[in-house]
Amino acid sequence: MQTLKLGVKPLSLEDIRDVALHHRQVALSPAAVTRIEKAHRFLRAEVASGKTMYGINTGFGLLSNVRIEDKDIETLQYNLLRSHACGVGPGLADSYVRAMLLLRAANLAIGHSGVSRKLVEQILALLNRGVHPVIPEQGSVGASGDLAPLSHLALVLIGEGKARYKGREMSGAKALAAAGLKPIRLGPKEGLALINGTQFMTAIGALTLLEAEHLCDVADAAGAMSIEAMRGTATAFEPEIHSVRPHPGQVATAKRMRSLLLGGGKSEISKSHENCGKVQDPYSLRCIPQVHGASRDALSFVRQVLEREVNAVTDNPLVFPEEKKILSGGNFHGQIVAIAMDLLAISIAEIASISEQRLEKLVNPAISDLPAFLTPKGGLNSGFMIIQVAAAAIVSENKTLCHPASVDTIPTSADKEDHVSMGAWAARKAAKVTQNARRVLAMELLAAAQGLDFLRPLKSSRAIEKLYGVIRKKVAFAPVDRSFHDDLAYLEGLIDSYDLAEIVSKGLA
Repeated sequence: MQTLKLGVKPLSLEDIRDVALHHRQVALSPAAVTRIEKAHRFLRAEVASGKTMYGINTGFGLLSNVRIEDKDIETLQYNLLRSHACGVGPGLADSYVRAMLLLRAANLAIGHSGVSRKLVEQILALLNRGVHPVIPEQGSVGASGDLAPLSHLALVLIGEGKARYKGREMSGAKALAAAGLKPIRLGPKEGLALINGTQFMTAIGALTLLEAEHLCDVADAAGAMSIEAMRGTATAFEPEIHSVRPHPGQVATAKRMRSLLLGGGKSEISKSHENCGKVQDPYSLRCIPQVHGASRDALSFVRQVLEREVNAVTDNPLVFPEEKKILSGGNFHGQIVAIAMDLLAISIAEIASISEQRLEKLVNPAISDLPAFLTPKGGLNSGFMIIQVAAAAIVSENKTLCHPASVDTIPTSADKEDHVSMGAWAARKAAKVTQNARRVLAMELLAAAQGLDFLRPLKSSRAIEKLYGVIRKKVAFAPVDRSFHDDLAYLEGLIDSYDLAEIVSKGLA
């Protein structure tokens, strides 16, 4: 991949994925360097003038009325990072950490933070050389920025804290040395600029949204395979129906369902039951456009929020050299991201919920007209009975996780920060709900493939046969009971790798 140049064009969510997952290199553009240095010079001049400026020569939060002596301005920034690095719990995955590093650098590179060029380049050096700060996942309320997690990130820049390098956890100092880097010295405001911001919740949110969008495509394909296995109808996806209720996600999903089921003409399975007595399918089949489409539309809103946020300046105070102003505000407050993350969790939970219901129909002979629990010799064999039970357990877990975080607030910092967003938790649980949805979809795919086997030698549509084929490369038909754990792990990995979406898109071509 070409090096990503910050400051050339707005950062995209796909850029974040390339850097976080595929280790794309990142550098500053000349335009970004110019903006950074201009703001830095102005800030330095303002500090030299002796003006009182929040977080530069004052304490923080309730202590903002305490003036800091000039000789202690640098120490103030170090103390800030050390005192705020009090996160707890497991460390974030490297992909999230890489996304945080990118977003922190991109935020500072816009040129309203007043930091030095060296500081931004140090962040990019960590990113490009694979030095990943160990960032505990708990400790942020998402209001005055993601203070605790960003402090753990920032400590490594100055040779403190902990980091992972080449798969090993070590001190920040050792990680820098191993990567050929040296600790940086912090100037005025630079500690505060590093930790005021929404980069923890936004990094998790960006990668989670991309997966959620992908799972919507997978869910369409899984739903189409289930429809074929249960000899359902494609009538509910006719364009006339959706033209009179034209929500974009609904229309798009109906179009995808028609392509999945009818691409290349009606399948042999579909032709085999053209004159059956069925009038309508259950909602979990018939209303796929209405349910999947609603999630798509909600995720479209989430994408808009995140695309703005990853290109926003979210620290405080902000430096405006053209206007010769340094202004204190609240761009670090994560409410908009928190609400978007709660919506993401709800949206993808519904994808899992309707998938579980299709799975239930597949194992239920009264609806599917397939052998009970998809096993040829029921009684001696339990077949897919407990796969549906496991899916129900996961869907129930999602319901609890979908309780909104953004409606909660606990005053902090001696009531100075009296309304907080809880956006960090909103993002973390949205990621968990998305992971759960991936697992439920793997269960549906496994069951739908088993269902198709009972209809052989009849073939399904072109796209569904391609999907069936990739499943059967590693997962065999189950004539008798076996542990499905490894099968489900394989399918979850297949979904997670995006290979399945590529196969489906080829089937749609």
